[in-house]
Amino acid sequence: MYRVLLADDEADVREGLIQEIDWQGCGFEVIGVAENGREAMELAERLSPEVLVTDISMPFIDGLTLAEWMREKYPLTKIVLLTGYDEFDYARQAVRIGVDEYLLKPFSAENLTDLLAAIRKKIEREIAERDDVRQLREHYRTSLPMLRATFLASLMTRKLSMEKVEEKSQNYDLALSGRCYEVAVVSLQTSGEHEGAGEHSLRSSQDLDLKLYAVLNIAEEIWKQQGLGNAFIYQEYVVLLSIDTGEEDWQRHTQQALDNVLRSVDHYLRLKVTIGVGSAVSDIADVKDSFEDALLALDYRLVAGSGRLIYIGDVEHRRSGQLRFDELKEQALVRSLKVGTEEELEAVLDILFGEIGGEAHSYNDVQVYLLEILTAVLKTAKDADLTMDELLGGSFQLYGELFRLSGLAEARRWFHKLCGRIMEQISSRRQHSYRDIVEQAISYTKENYHDPDISIQRVCSHLHISTGYFSGIFKKEVKLTFGQYLMQTRMEAAKELLRGSALKAFEIAERVGFADPNYFSFCFKKQVGISPKEYRSRSLKPDEKEE
Repeated sequence: MYRVLLADDEADVREGLIQEIDWQGCGFEVIGVAENGREAMELAERLSPEVLVTDISMPFIDGLTLAEWMREKYPLTKIVLLTGYDEFDYARQAVRIGVDEYLLKPFSAENLTDLLAAIRKKIEREIAERDDVRQLREHYRTSLPMLRATFLASLMTRKLSMEKVEEKSQNYDLALSGRCYEVAVVSLQTSGEHEGAGEHSLRSSQDLDLKLYAVLNIAEEIWKQQGLGNAFIYQEYVVLLSIDTGEEDWQRHTQQALDNVLRSVDHYLRLKVTIGVGSAVSDIADVKDSFEDALLALDYRLVAGSGRLIYIGDVEHRRSGQLRFDELKEQALVRSLKVGTEEELEAVLDILFGEIGGEAHSYNDVQVYLLEILTAVLKTAKDADLTMDELLGGSFQLYGELFRLSGLAEARRWFHKLCGRIMEQISSRRQHSYRDIVEQAISYTKENYHDPDISIQRVCSHLHISTGYFSGIFKKEVKLTFGQYLMQTRMEAAKELLRGSALKAFEIAERVGFADPNYFSFCFKKQVGISPKEYRSRSLKPDEKEE
C-alpha cells in the first residue's frame, strides 16, 4: 500500500474523498487528513507520504505553496492538485513547479480512481527501474568511475599534499575547493532480508557490491541535485563528501539531503541503512579525520539504533584522541567499553587473553602486553571524565596490583571487574546527559514560547546538537514530539490568560507565540475542543457572567 495525505479546507470534500474512493482497491491507504496547508506540512514531516492530494485554495498556506514546499523537501512524493475552473492558470503554474497530476473540479470518483491508477503505475515503474538487478549489473559494468573513486578513497585513508589534491582534482574534473568538509558513511544493514522479494529483486540478491552500487545511484543523484559534493564506494560503504562552497545553512542542507538518502533507499530499494556523520574540518587534507569520526559514529548504532543518522558530535562529546593499542584489538576494547554489552566485553577479553595463552611468551612480553591493555582501559575512563575515586574508591595502585596477580585467569577476572565498572559509569553518564539535554530544552521553551519564530531548529542550535538526535531523545523522555510539547505549552499559557485576564483573543495569541490570530483560534479549538471565546465564557464564575 502506498501512503496518501489529503489536504482540503472543505469538510464535505474531505469526507467525500475518503468515502467515495476505494483507496485499498487502488493500492493506497489514507494516513492523514489536513484542513489547511500548514497542517498538511506538519503531517507530511511526521508521516512521509508517498502521494499528496491537495486543493489549491486553503487558509494559512495555499495548495501551490504546499506543493512547492513538498517538491523541494520530498522530491520523490507524487503530488495531485485539485482545482476549480477559475483556478486553471494556477494549476498550470503548479505543473511547472513539479506537480505530477491535477483534476478539475467537479470530478467523479471514477476520474480520481483512474488518476490514482496512473500514479501507482508511475511509482511502481520507478521502483522497478531502480530495483532490477540485471539492469543495475549492466549499468554497473559500463559506468563506474573507478579513477575518481580511487582518488577520493585515498583522501579518506591518508593525508595528501595540496599539490597532489589540486593535480588529481584537475585530472578527474572534481570540484573540491571549499571552506569546510564533512564526511558521511552509509552502511548497509545486512542481517534480515525482506520477505516477498522477486527473483530479480535487489532484496533477494547476495551481491553486496551490487547493493552498494544501487545505494550509490540514489545518494549520488540527491547529492548532485543539492550541489553538495561527491559520492563514491569505499570498501563496504557508500561515502558522501559534503563541501561548503559558501552556501548559507550548508550543514542544515547536508542533513536534509542525508535524511532524503535514508528515506529514498528504503522507498526504492527496500534496504535499511545507517549513516554515520563525522565532524566538519576546514582543510581538505584533514578529510581523513572526518571519515574516521564517521566510522566511529557508526559504532554507536547499537546504542542509538540503526536506520538513522548518527552524528559523532551527538554521541562523543570528547574525542578519544589518536592513541592506538595494537590496532584492531584496542579499537575493539575501547568500543566495548563505550557502547558494548557484557557479552561483547567477554568476547573481547577472550581474544586478548587468548593470544597470551595461545603461544609461549616471555614474562617481559606478557608484562608489556598487559600494561598496554591497562593503559587503553584507563585512557578510555579518562576520556569519559571518570575519576579514580569513582572506579576504585581511592585505591590507585593499579599497576602494582596488576603484577601481584597469580596468573592469567586471575588477571582476566581483574580486568573484567575493572572494565565492568567503567562500562557502568559511562552508561550512567550517557543517561544523565539525555535528561540534561531535555531539561535544558524544556527550560528554553518555557522562556521563549511567546516568540513566534521558536522552532526545533532554534532549540537545537541553542543546545548545539542536531535535530535528528534531539527529536529521538526528547520523544523518549517526554513521550511527546517537540512540536506537540510546544503547542501544549502555548495552549496552557493561553488558557491561563483567558481565565485570568481581560485580554482580547488576538492579544493572547501574540503573547503565546502566534503571529496569526486566526491560526491561534484554529489550533486552540483543535486542542481544547472549543473556541477561546467559549472557553473564557465557561471559565467565568456566575457572578462574573452577570456583570
